[in-house]
Amino acid sequence: MNETNSSLRMRFYILVGFMAYLPFLASCINNSAGDKEAISTDTAAIASGQVLFEKNCSSCHNFNQDGIGPNLGGITGKAPVDWLYRMIKNPANMISIKDERALALQKRFKTIMPSFSSWTDNELRDVVAYLNTHKSSDSSITAEDDKRIQDPIREKIKLSSLEVNLEPVCQFPASNEEGKMPLTRITKLAIEPGSGNLFVNDLRGKLYKLENSKPVMYLDVKKFFPSFIDAPGLATGFGSFAFHPDFVKNHIFYTTHAEAQGSGKADFRYEDSIKVAMQWVLTEWKVDNPVIHEFVGTKRELMRINMVSGAHGVQEIIFNPIAKKGSDDYGLLYIGVGDGASVQEGYSFIPHSKKSVWGTILRIDPFGNNSNNGKYGIPKSNPFIGDPDPNTIKEIYAYGFRNPHRITWTRKGQMLVSNIGQANIEAIDLIKPGNDYGWPVREGHFLFNPKGNLNNVYPLPGNDSINEITYPVVEFDHDEGNAIAGGYEYWGKSIPKLKGKFLFGDIPSGRLFYFNTAEIKQGSLSLVREWRITVNNIQQTLKQVCGCDRVDLHFGRDSHGELYILTKADGKLYKIVSAKE
Repeated sequence: MNETNSSLRMRFYILVGFMAYLPFLASCINNSAGDKEAISTDTAAIASGQVLFEKNCSSCHNFNQDGIGPNLGGITGKAPVDWLYRMIKNPANMISIKDERALALQKRFKTIMPSFSSWTDNELRDVVAYLNTHKSSDSSITAEDDKRIQDPIREKIKLSSLEVNLEPVCQFPASNEEGKMPLTRITKLAIEPGSGNLFVNDLRGKLYKLENSKPVMYLDVKKFFPSFIDAPGLATGFGSFAFHPDFVKNHIFYTTHAEAQGSGKADFRYEDSIKVAMQWVLTEWKVDNPVIHEFVGTKRELMRINMVSGAHGVQEIIFNPIAKKGSDDYGLLYIGVGDGASVQEGYSFIPHSKKSVWGTILRIDPFGNNSNNGKYGIPKSNPFIGDPDPNTIKEIYAYGFRNPHRITWTRKGQMLVSNIGQANIEAIDLIKPGNDYGWPVREGHFLFNPKGNLNNVYPLPGNDSINEITYPVVEFDHDEGNAIAGGYEYWGKSIPKLKGKFLFGDIPSGRLFYFNTAEIKQGSLSLVREWRITVNNIQQTLKQVCGCDRVDLHFGRDSHGELYILTKADGKLYKIVSAKE
């Protein structure tokens, strides 16, 4: 399905968020018998609705408790059916007419999701018919809930005096066929070694090369894989790419992408009784002639991983950019594997283990062959290479992540991972080989119960040191933002004010943060500060710049160490050109 269908899932996220407002809703909702009777009970309609729901909504919602989105058990008994239809069709209009439920949702989720006007009435009715088959779950408050921390990080991020000027670089072609926001799904900017050429991917399958500051399509990944999928959004599609550091000589680069379940034999899989929503595939590409404008060459598959859902896949691959030729880390590929939303789906036993690939950072030698499938190598310096247990996954470099969305290094050689959290904490971790970073028994510096209420965190136990968990060096809670946009340390020379600063932000809202890399120290938290931008010397927020309430912010860095900002909503690339304090 296309990007529009992914918005259904997101609108359901808003649509059913009102379950957290049950006291308010109880006074407003009055479903009549006729309204309930209007919901189809036809088995074919229900089956059709189930297919639509599982493909578009199940990554964020279940029928037992809140996950990424609120649980949907009994939803059709809590709101009039005609309201559900109208909210799905045009949530922005519901805001504009000041519908009380819609306004409450906007306040809670801090965004308005796009309309799903392209769905037919029959499709909409089928989804609601399927939802109607699930009763309310028990939402009673437990003794554990009484211990939850209401506001995990009370101190707010302060606005600094740092102001950075952005210069527009280019506009990427709209990949949304309907021309609605988000116009594109651009997420990563990376460098081709040697030439310094910049490349940007669109999750819908395109890899662009910037030529004279204009995007030229270099590779359409979608054309090479018949089972390629980029629905239901959630970073499915063309996830990431990385050029081998010896690209000038070997002409090799790597990509990850999502495919439909059962498209191939998975190298990493879980119990057969658990559903497979999709697979993530790591591919090696060899270019025949790197000078020409469009890819011509060969490819081979290195790795295939089953996923419980479309969320938290393989969104990052990268080579260590400061590793020198001949050093232990040179030419080794790091792979960030999310938990596949297995915790939200009720399979909390899948991640957080040396015997599980989900929720890990892997490190492989793509030119080796001592892996189980013989398609890549496992470095001798990996932390678990000597583990005598045959079930230990020797590719694992570190584990205990929910969604290791971005990986980077500082000039001092510190490896940092931006880990997108559940309902409370966004974090940056300082990576040490073999360490456990806690998920799903920890979220940031807090206790998390993967079998309890997933919206809650709790105080750490008094004897926590016995668990040997490594905690973040940077974190903020969801009062500030909902999904960390991993950034970079500034390595350039043209903007002295940014020296020693690590710039990052929040993906949905586009808020911009930084911390000083000199403050990075395991066991303590670096101070996070907010910074402002000007575009063409006019002070604005990224929401104002792209004209959308959801920015979808990402960062990039070129061969000179200069930094860039990508906004997925309007498909634009900006370069940071100056700064003042």
